[in-house]
Parts: sequence; C-alpha cells; structure tokens
Amino acid sequence: MITPGAGHCDLKSLNWLAYLFVGHGTLKGFVDGNGAEAFQDMEDYVRALADFVRDNQVWAAPIVFVLAFCESLAFISLLVPAWGALVAIGALVGVSGINFWPVWLAGGFGAALGDWVSYWFGYKFKEHVAEMWPLSRYPEILPRGEAFVQKWGVPSIFIGRFFGPLRASVPLAAGIFEMSYWPFQIANFVSALVWSGVLLLSGDVMAKIAEWLWRSV
Repeated sequence: MITPGAGHCDLKSLNWLAYLFVGHGTLKGFVDGNGAEAFQDMEDYVRALADFVRDNQVWAAPIVFVLAFCESLAFISLLVPAWGALVAIGALVGVSGINFWPVWLAGGFGAALGDWVSYWFGYKFKEHVAEMWPLSRYPEILPRGEAFVQKWGVPSIFIGRFFGPLRASVPLAAGIFEMSYWPFQIANFVSALVWSGVLLLSGDVMAKIAEWLWRSV
C-alpha cells in the first residue's frame, strides 16, 4: 500500500479526489466472500495508478488505453474491473493539467479494441467460449448477453457498454450470432468513445465540484 507523502496525493491537494473513485474489487473476491479485502486491493491499485499518472503524465494515454481494453475484453474484465481507475484518471485531468483529448481517444480506442477482440472470440468459437476460463466460472453471464442481443440487436452494443457484466458478454454474443460486421463496428466505436468520455469527464466534473466545496468550507 502506498502511503501519501511528498510525492503522492494527500488531503492538502485536490489530487486526493482521484482516490475516491475506486472499483468494486474483483468479481471473484466478492463471490468468495472477501469483498472487503478485494475492495482494499482495488483501492491500493487505483492509488498507485493515480500517483504514477500524476507524476508521469506522458503515460496517461497509454495507461488509459490498456485499462479501457482490459475493461472491455470479456475475459479480463471479469477479473480486474478497471472503470474505477479510469474515473480516477479523469479526476486528475482537471487538477493535474493532463490533456483530455488524447486520453479520451485512447480510452475510446482501447474499449473498442476490447469489444472487437471479444466479438472475434464469439464469432470464432461460438458457444464454446462459455467453456473458457474465467467465463466457465460464471455460467450465467453469457446467456444474459445472448438474450440481450437477441432482444435489442445492434443497439445492444451501445447499451451494453454501460452496464457491468453486459459489457463483457454482449460483444461475445454478437460474435456468436454473427451480427453484421460493420453495424457492430459502428456501434462499437461510437459507444466506446461516448463511454470513455463519460468516465473521464465524470471524474473531472467531480474534481471541480470538490474544488469548489473545498474552497467554500
């Protein structure tokens, strides 16, 4: 665990806000009844990333790209939810002077690539993806994604981006059902850019609100 010091965020700096936006820990941790421990691990992980990005701003866009990719790739997102870290980095955008546009684009393209790879896995392996780890440990996830895609069609790609487990399963289901490639990709990239902007801007907006409150108290 990183202890805030001269080189890290603390309550005397607005950068502390980034640490408020932590994920819910790994799904496995909560399933096994270790939610508190998993939450602490996730908090430490977000804190370390926020410190690194604040001190090494040139790495902000590459890190956001990797985080968005992992959050959108079906297999990894089940184990390491990254949305908390993305919101935390968004909070740093305003208070640390990080350029929003390359970070936003990196998040959008990373998320789109994650869904693209998930789509390919579904298209290539069909229902057999349910037998792959870690999906095999959560048998209810893929059927939900399949039902969602059957009900909503192409809009399910956009909608599912914003809802937890659906984000992991919908692109897989789209591939399994051989959704038309270009409609999928259009929905994929548009939703990815919107999703990236929402996460990053929510952190930035909350940072500005916190700054106003901090100066008002």
